Amino acid sequence: MADRGGITRFHSVRARLLVIALLPMLVVMPVFLGLVMANWSDRFDRLLIAKVNGELTIAHQHMTGLLERSGEQVQALGDSAAFAAVNLQDQATVKAFLAERRQALKLDFLYYTRATNSVNWPVIQSALAGKRGSVIDIFSHDQLVAISPHLAEQAKIPLVPTEAAVPTTRSEETRGMVVHTASPARGGALVGGVLLNRNLDFIDTINELVYPAASLTEGSRGTATLFLEDVRVSTNVRLFENVRALGTRVSAIVRERVLGQGRVWLDRAFVVNDWYISAYEPIIDSFGKRVGMLYVGFLDTPFRAAKLRTIWMVVGGFLAVILLSVPIFLRWARDIINPLEKVVDTISKVEGGNLGARTGVTGGQDEITRVAAHLDGLLEQVQERDQHLRGWNEELNQRVEERTRALHKANQRLEATTKQLVVSEKLAAIGEITAGIAHEINNPIAVIQGNLDVIWQEIGGQAQDLDTEFALIYEQVHSINILVNKLLQFARPEEYAGVVDYHIPNEVIADCLPLVQHLMTKTDISQELELYADRAVAMNRTELQQVLINLIVNAIHAMPNGGELRLRTHNQDDNDIPGVLIEVADTGLGMSPEVLKSVFDPFFTTKQAEGTGLGLSISQKLVTRAGGHINVCSDPGIGTCFSIWLPAADIT
Repeated sequence: MADRGGITRFHSVRARLLVIALLPMLVVMPVFLGLVMANWSDRFDRLLIAKVNGELTIAHQHMTGLLERSGEQVQALGDSAAFAAVNLQDQATVKAFLAERRQALKLDFLYYTRATNSVNWPVIQSALAGKRGSVIDIFSHDQLVAISPHLAEQAKIPLVPTEAAVPTTRSEETRGMVVHTASPARGGALVGGVLLNRNLDFIDTINELVYPAASLTEGSRGTATLFLEDVRVSTNVRLFENVRALGTRVSAIVRERVLGQGRVWLDRAFVVNDWYISAYEPIIDSFGKRVGMLYVGFLDTPFRAAKLRTIWMVVGGFLAVILLSVPIFLRWARDIINPLEKVVDTISKVEGGNLGARTGVTGGQDEITRVAAHLDGLLEQVQERDQHLRGWNEELNQRVEERTRALHKANQRLEATTKQLVVSEKLAAIGEITAGIAHEINNPIAVIQGNLDVIWQEIGGQAQDLDTEFALIYEQVHSINILVNKLLQFARPEEYAGVVDYHIPNEVIADCLPLVQHLMTKTDISQELELYADRAVAMNRTELQQVLINLIVNAIHAMPNGGELRLRTHNQDDNDIPGVLIEVADTGLGMSPEVLKSVFDPFFTTKQAEGTGLGLSISQKLVTRAGGHINVCSDPGIGTCFSIWLPAADIT
């Protein structure tokens, strides 16, 4: 059996040493490396999304600038002296003048109108009312033909079947997306516009602004697109090598998010024939409808490949370190294991009764060799002293009998003390139960608060009508959280004990009162607070809270028929030492002089069925340890006042 025990221990020592040697490298480091790489990968993806979001902002600003410039140009023409000199009654002269200016302003159409009844464009109605405007509007095929058959032909784009797009029976897009500008002029309105369908200069300018040279990793490319609803009407995305993807359509999931819900898309998306880091935002026309999308994005594959290469490089480097270091660790472990095997085997033999067993480990200067040699020396001494011990055995037996009798008497004295300690253990258990209940309260409160946030988000704009109700609920949930946290701190003071920090006593008193409020409501007890101290004291917050709550609870118990609880603080020096005096006074039963003499003695109590007699003793020790002192004065039938003086903290 001894040999079996020795073999078991031998294998246990070997296994544990191997675990100690290999666990950090083979388990801890891979887990740590995995967590680091996962965090890095997530941050990498977030960086790409942040990048494309910034690029969408640039594209949006360019489009906004185009609208503003168009409006400014048309307004400048309307305010010009040349236009003021045109005879508006001569339609031929007006058309010739505007045709010349249209080419100079690089507009696709430009005309003057005074009509009010037949005009249904909000931007023109606004101009006729005296306010300039420049918006994106969608013109039907007939409206484009009425302006210019050439524009109608330019707007036509055959639809190309596109993977993941919403099914459609249409074969071509004939509508036109137009930068529509109108400015008040001479009692009417100058109206101009630029057709964005097939407007490659516009989209290429956006692409050059968003993706200048060397702004992307090698192999990636930036793209920009203008959508009329979900159809690409102007883009630099390639369908083939030199064929732009005009007429292809956006995926159904992007269409629903941007056009259906009016939200910005910032994520990976399938664009025509590959995955891109994409950003889409809705385009709103003058009627307030979502009529299209502005898109920018860059090819995702090179970034994914670069990230994968980085991961493989890190993994490969880690494996190389493993292959080089593990053999070295195993060799070092063997130099430790072999001597320990002999030590364990020798101990097993000694346990079996062979006091002549020795390790025989020699020839080394390391710690294990020295321990083995020291063990051999100790075994030599053990063998020699074994004989002496046998002689001393009888003498010790006699002394043990004498000591046993003495211990029996001491045991009788300890029984009374043990009963009081049992009560203390029960109080500790109550503290644990209190902490558990506090934690259980926190869980449903967290659920309530989380669901309130969900309700707030779900009801959207209607939430403003319930601002007051939501504010009240949040305020009450916050009050419960504060009360539970204070209850936890009081229920587990040992977790905070020994940490000296600085506190204003007034703040600690304010934290104590909610914890004893339920006791004061049982009887008619009023509070009087005179908190004038503004000095901080160097005492652990939970220890000071424990002392104050103990005194407050004692004061409440001393007023079973009601009374007044007075809490006072003020700055007071003691022997030229700056400090703070805290007073806890009641108008209760008071104490006799005999009781006052023993009030701070351990296990002394006047509440035989309830108290342990340790509260005031512990409070005195905590105050003394903080460098202060505690005093009491009492008159039977009048009341009691406990005074705590604590030195002020030096926080300069």
